[in-house]
Amino acid sequence: MMLSASSVRPGFGVLLVLLASLLWGTTGTAATFAPEVGPLAIGAVALGIGGLLQAVVAGRGLVRALPHLRARWGLVLFGGLGVFAYPLAFYSSMHTAGVTIGTVVSLGSAPVFAALLDWAIDRKRPSRRWLLAAALGLAGMAVLSLFGGHASTGGTGQVGLGVGLGLVAGVSYAGYAWAAHRLIGPGVDSRVAMGAVFGLGGLLLMPVLIATGGPLLSSWRTFGVGAYMALVPMFLGYVLFGLALRHVDATTATVLTLSEPVIAAGFAALIVGERLAGGGIVGVCLIGASLVLFALPSKRAKP
Repeated sequence: MMLSASSVRPGFGVLLVLLASLLWGTTGTAATFAPEVGPLAIGAVALGIGGLLQAVVAGRGLVRALPHLRARWGLVLFGGLGVFAYPLAFYSSMHTAGVTIGTVVSLGSAPVFAALLDWAIDRKRPSRRWLLAAALGLAGMAVLSLFGGHASTGGTGQVGLGVGLGLVAGVSYAGYAWAAHRLIGPGVDSRVAMGAVFGLGGLLLMPVLIATGGPLLSSWRTFGVGAYMALVPMFLGYVLFGLALRHVDATTATVLTLSEPVIAAGFAALIVGERLAGGGIVGVCLIGASLVLFALPSKRAKP
């Protein structure tokens, strides 16, 4: 349904995106309250249940769009595999390298991989600004890998492994976002595209949840952490983000979500007590500069 100009409220849309980013930024810290639950189980319950709920929200629209989705089953499968891989790599990255490094690398690398997908598949050559942003981001990740140890508690201390897993999460994130964007068209709106991709990913994550999720039922605390992860950041967060897109354009919304790594790092410092060593701070600053450059509007070079 088209919204009239008077019903579009950009300020309200900005607020909704920031609220969604706030919820997403709590995931790493929330996971630390259930240390006996492994990162695979946390990832499976968060995006597995959350993904299935996205499909439920899409509801009748998803059923009506089935002919269109079957015709583009390759995109749905590609996106679903991205949703399947993303939480497993993302939460494993935070488990090994700490909340701050895991979040910054996962989200900081996603724009690089998204542009590479555009370049490889759609033949959209990146601009010089993109190349500079990518170079800063890669340099920051290299610094984090080599010198990013925490001055206090944070993950298991396997920073290099955590950065590698964060890169897997970044490419998975870029993959499912690219697929969902490509699915949107006649007969498939944004809610249906997200419901299809996240619903398939959620189904694929169910065997992982069954195999690893036993500790989630070991106490009310661990059950509460799992329920929070699935219902609040993954489900409610994406509902808020979807509502925001009625009031702000996708570019504005994407730029605003870059606040998530900052929020995650703040929670990690205040609640978990993570402190980055000097090299880690330099790496995060380089990735932050990279994200700022990615956020600035720029023209892509012609193919």
